[in-house]
Amino acid sequence: MGSLRAVCILGPTGSGKTEAALVLAASMPVTVINYDSRQIYADFPIVTAQPEAHEQDQCPHRLYGFVPTAEVMSAARFAELARVEIVQAQEAGRVPVLVGGTGLYVKALEFGLADIPPIDPDVRQWVLERMAREGPNVLHEDLAQADPETAARLHPNDTQRISRALEVFLGTGKTLSFWFLEQKRGHTDVNLCKVGVSTTLGELEPRLRKRIGLMLERGALDEVRRAWEHTPDREAPGFSGIGCAELLAHILGEADLDAACELWYRNTRSYAKRQLTWFAKEPGVRWIRAEGFDRLPALVRAWGADFE
Repeated sequence: MGSLRAVCILGPTGSGKTEAALVLAASMPVTVINYDSRQIYADFPIVTAQPEAHEQDQCPHRLYGFVPTAEVMSAARFAELARVEIVQAQEAGRVPVLVGGTGLYVKALEFGLADIPPIDPDVRQWVLERMAREGPNVLHEDLAQADPETAARLHPNDTQRISRALEVFLGTGKTLSFWFLEQKRGHTDVNLCKVGVSTTLGELEPRLRKRIGLMLERGALDEVRRAWEHTPDREAPGFSGIGCAELLAHILGEADLDAACELWYRNTRSYAKRQLTWFAKEPGVRWIRAEGFDRLPALVRAWGADFE
């Protein structure tokens, strides 16, 4: 049992995780801590669906919009930052509530990361040269053959993570999925009380379409355009996120807006489907539907008396 305790709200994109956190914040002192690998980027508050100003005003929000577009965020670094935020929230007498959709970040925080052997620099260089020459889509297809589980959770434009997964496979002879299974359970001192937002892909589909429309109305296209002006590098990690990549393709004249938005929707739907599969395997999750969010405070208090 870890000495640090936090609530962790799980669920696919668009399921209502922010709403769930704010229901808790209305009845107890909460600090919301982001664990979404896209919502860390400062240039994309709209496209990545970061909590809006009126939502963030309701309680402290941490680890949102603080990373430049050109910067890489590893799961290990995230876990270090999140742990600091959990400690600070507890010291302030607040309930740390993790909200997001990146399952790997939760695993890194809760269990630590696998001790992957060092990769031969020649292997890494070979992968990077192939990435530059052939592009992420080709290497994503290669990864899907070698490590389908990892490929399924990565966007085909995510050059950094695709390269890493391939170099691990080529350098160790074992997949990244294998190494994640080698994680030492209970290795960290963080104990998570997991609450899952229960929904289906069919219920999510109209919500995801509507959300993309609202993002466009709020200025998503201008947001990506401004980011491109500041960081005109397509390989920058911030642009690999769903929505960012598709709108950038439109801005660069490679697709009309309707086609870009349709691809954005399809990629978001695929991501939500992968998240549903990932989180369904999480042990110890208390699942609750959105219409039952009013039961959340009592559920959390019953789960851990420390949270009263």
